[in-house]
Amino acid sequence: MGVMVRAVPPTVGDLLASARSGLCRLGPALAFRAEWQRRADGEIPGAIVVERNHLEWRCDPACQGRLAEAVDHEVAWIVCCDEGYSSSLAAASLQALGLRRAADLIGGFQAWRAAGLPVTAPGRPSRPRLPRLADESF
Repeated sequence: MGVMVRAVPPTVGDLLASARSGLCRLGPALAFRAEWQRRADGEIPGAIVVERNHLEWRCDPACQGRLAEAVDHEVAWIVCCDEGYSSSLAAASLQALGLRRAADLIGGFQAWRAAGLPVTAPGRPSRPRLPRLADESF
């Protein structure tokens, strides 16, 4: 008689790794809409607010002024403007920095809202995110 070997069932971690291996995983959402737009229309909950003129410095993992989320060049940044035009240019700029997974939200915030996706109540917009340490320069 042969020895019966029981298969070890997969763990939740195994199932998660298997599921993720076939997915296109998205990264942090970056919003650079003007304050008056965010005040009037609301924001995408959880999006990191970054001023457009700071975007490259905040996302470049080699920059002292980077965001805490800018850990390496494999972060899949999702850039969002109001209507999806300037975010395309911004995502291309991030790709030129070697952030090859950068992408933008087609149609921007307006398309997000029109699709009925979550939006914070208009009123008091979030402040732009600062670098990892406030005393670091860029």
